[in-house]
Amino acid sequence: MEQSGIKRKISLSRKALAPVEVQGAAKAWKLALARAAHEAIGLELGLVALRQTRSSLTELLELPPERALIAVLEGPKDGLGLMVIAPDILAGIVEMQMVGHVSAAPAIVRRPTRTDATMVSALIDKALRGLEIELTQSSDLIWTSSFRYASFLEDARPLSLLLEDVPYQVLVADISLAEGAKTGQLLLALPADGRGTAPKAVEAPPSRAAEMVFGVALGEQIMGVSAEMVAVLARMQLPLDRLLNLKIGESLALGTASLDQIDLEGLNGKRLASGKLGQNRGLRAVRISDAETPAARVAMPSPQVPLARSAPDIKKAG
Repeated sequence: MEQSGIKRKISLSRKALAPVEVQGAAKAWKLALARAAHEAIGLELGLVALRQTRSSLTELLELPPERALIAVLEGPKDGLGLMVIAPDILAGIVEMQMVGHVSAAPAIVRRPTRTDATMVSALIDKALRGLEIELTQSSDLIWTSSFRYASFLEDARPLSLLLEDVPYQVLVADISLAEGAKTGQLLLALPADGRGTAPKAVEAPPSRAAEMVFGVALGEQIMGVSAEMVAVLARMQLPLDRLLNLKIGESLALGTASLDQIDLEGLNGKRLASGKLGQNRGLRAVRISDAETPAARVAMPSPQVPLARSAPDIKKAG
């Protein structure tokens, strides 16, 4: 008989360690519940089985086991839900907080108390918050969000008067605590009509075709931007008083300036290329001769003043 008991315990431990394949809200509840137990009270909680059903109020009232703690959950738009914790699971949670470990001894048969409810309320709220986080972008968020612990009941008799006669989403988890030291069920039931927060919309990644269209449009915008350049025929220095006394119509000798040696500079003064002066369609133009890009004609506006005055870049001498 002792060997049979040991084998049964080993079997329960293996089941607790085996992954439970679930999806949607059930998968989120599995993760949120285990994380909340570990983070809130350091309790290792495993799920042997987890199932989700849609139940009527009449069906829901038949699910709570005897002596279970029934936590009433309050949610959006005056919605009420339930979390039902089986006696052995309740005992394990209390033991973990009182003595720091879960005993393998069977739980004492008793009615749950307000103290029990207080000791599990923080764990309940943490698990419900974790469920919301896991379902942020899921349609299940509409019926799972914003529920928190409100009060508890010693038995299920008042539930028929307390709860609305509406369909409920029910998550029933078969739980193992501390690698099988205690096992039992935990039930979560929330109104199925969806009274909470809508999930956040997720933008679909752009398709390859959309990326190509965007690239072409961006290229057209960039290529259509004007880029100003300065054509420099020569540079010269003048005394400051001579520079300040220049008059309209006065000419300056450019010295070694040559129409075959013109520098093109950006507005920051950086040299971009060199070429020689010419014409293109009636406009002054520079034929580029030593730039890295292929030879091209750069059209420039026709000067409004004599070329001898507009072309040089004059530096002030201090």
